[in-house]
Amino acid sequence: MIVVMGATGATGNALLHSLLTLGTPVRALTRTPHRPIPGITGAHQPPVEVQYADATDPHSLRTAFKGAGQLFLAMANSPAQVELETRVIDIAAHTGIGHIVKISAPAAEPDSPVAVSRGHHAVEEHLRASGLPHTILRPYAFMQNLLRLAPTVAQGVILGTMGDAPCNYIDCRDIGDVAAAALTRPDIVGGTYSLTGPEAVSHPELASRLTTLTGNLVRYVNLAPDELRDNLIHSAQMPTWLADHVTEIQQLAITRPETPTTTVTDILGRPSRTVDAFLHEHRAHFRR
Repeated sequence: MIVVMGATGATGNALLHSLLTLGTPVRALTRTPHRPIPGITGAHQPPVEVQYADATDPHSLRTAFKGAGQLFLAMANSPAQVELETRVIDIAAHTGIGHIVKISAPAAEPDSPVAVSRGHHAVEEHLRASGLPHTILRPYAFMQNLLRLAPTVAQGVILGTMGDAPCNYIDCRDIGDVAAAALTRPDIVGGTYSLTGPEAVSHPELASRLTTLTGNLVRYVNLAPDELRDNLIHSAQMPTWLADHVTEIQQLAITRPETPTTTVTDILGRPSRTVDAFLHEHRAHFRR
């Protein structure tokens, strides 16, 4: 039995579908078990177990992990992430989980300029110290997050603070497929993998591609870091910590220019999804 945390999130849900395609027994964890999990129906064989669990509720975790052999650990970034994920790891170790696949982040280092990445480093270190067999996935920017640009794209603008630095994007469905491989193939277990799509795309290039896709002019406006942060807080209504994170991760692309890896293809034996294919699939989101 494989336990999937974050089964309603983009990556966890993608993994769920990957495991179901492989016919693997899955227990999907959610804080709202009364709500349907996207794309999951009673027709799946083996059936999906859906169970309540909340990382702030240790008893629910102990119950959810009982009888399971592996755990997929993915949680939304938050100021409490280190505390919650280390708790999950400790409970997993005490309940007999034999392998954890953790979603981490690029630049997961103790002195990373990105606060969220420093947090992921702390969790990775805790996981290593636990003695549990584990596999760490470090995906770059999710293509699914590009959908959040739709409101400003409709106004003909993309805002950022990356200049013309390229950004590695990856489709969450590719992350899910790699995670499924890590949970079902012994040859993948134990590694630390940086995951990207096949190309790094700058914001100006992204604006150009959206212009072609939508037929409407989209331009990139480069802001100073403080200007972008203020815009995210006041216009996009982001919490301060998240606005800081977005600003920090964009600045990191300037100080550490990004280049694609071949990891997804090496593991899966097929090409990873492209930005162009993703934009075309979701073109209705970006049209005015």
